[in-house]
Amino acid sequence: MHPAYSVIIFTTISGAGYGLLLLTALGLALGMLGLSPLIMLVLLGISLTLVTIGLFSSMTHLGHPERAWRAISQWRSSWLSREGLFALLTYIPSGLLGLTYVFGIMTDLRPALAIITAILALITVYCTGMIYASLRTIRAWYQPLTSPIYVALSLLSGALILQVFLTLSGGASDILMQLGMLLCGVTLLLKLFYWKKIDEAPYDYTVQQALGFPDAVEVRQVEPAHTQANFVMREMGYKVARTNSAKLRKLMVVLGFVLPFLCLMAAIMVPTQVIPLMLVLLVAHMIGLMVERWLFFAEAQHVVNLYY
Repeated sequence: MHPAYSVIIFTTISGAGYGLLLLTALGLALGMLGLSPLIMLVLLGISLTLVTIGLFSSMTHLGHPERAWRAISQWRSSWLSREGLFALLTYIPSGLLGLTYVFGIMTDLRPALAIITAILALITVYCTGMIYASLRTIRAWYQPLTSPIYVALSLLSGALILQVFLTLSGGASDILMQLGMLLCGVTLLLKLFYWKKIDEAPYDYTVQQALGFPDAVEVRQVEPAHTQANFVMREMGYKVARTNSAKLRKLMVVLGFVLPFLCLMAAIMVPTQVIPLMLVLLVAHMIGLMVERWLFFAEAQHVVNLYY
């Protein structure tokens, strides 16, 4: 599939925003953060800003962005509609939660609002993953690990951003660093299992089935059906060399998981260098996430390519 940069930015930035929002709200509900009202308000603002930037970037590739709101009406059957619906619903409790810090009102409702915010953020990210996991025609996406990986990446990026913010504000947390290290390991394992699955699993359909012939019939292309690539071939038949794919996978593993893990470990062992380590961690991880999203789309092949 053609890796549209608007969608790559959307899934990366909004995923990080929802992960940050979920962990911030969960930490508030469980009383684990213990931050001042101003710091909590800034965290909510950063997470919602990331979410909003991601949502707006996803609309840039639409032919008629002004009609995007109509997609929500199909929530009964469409994961895309469900994602849009829950994305909008998440603004309600998170906005109210922010107001409790701005005006100092309804403080007794903060834990309940925080829990609702965390649940809606989690559901939104899950729906985003299911948009791709529900597409039977794309073998690389039609996998049980697609949505869990989306959730894991969101939590990981959110945890790392939260740790960087707390470090810069003078409240570095060893527990949060350990959580980040755990998420690095778990998410990397999920991604490795996913790659193993899509690399080794047989294709669900064959050229013979596409043409309506028995599998025993040998089919070969004599000449192409047209003289140049068409829209379907450009959008659903994106080609990435296997050697380039392998190199990008290694780059993503190093930048997205290994380097952040080592930075977190070093920050625990050498607290005096925590700020530069956190900055390196953040830059490396976000680049790694972008590479992961690009590969997610570029390596996916639509079944329609059997005709070409």
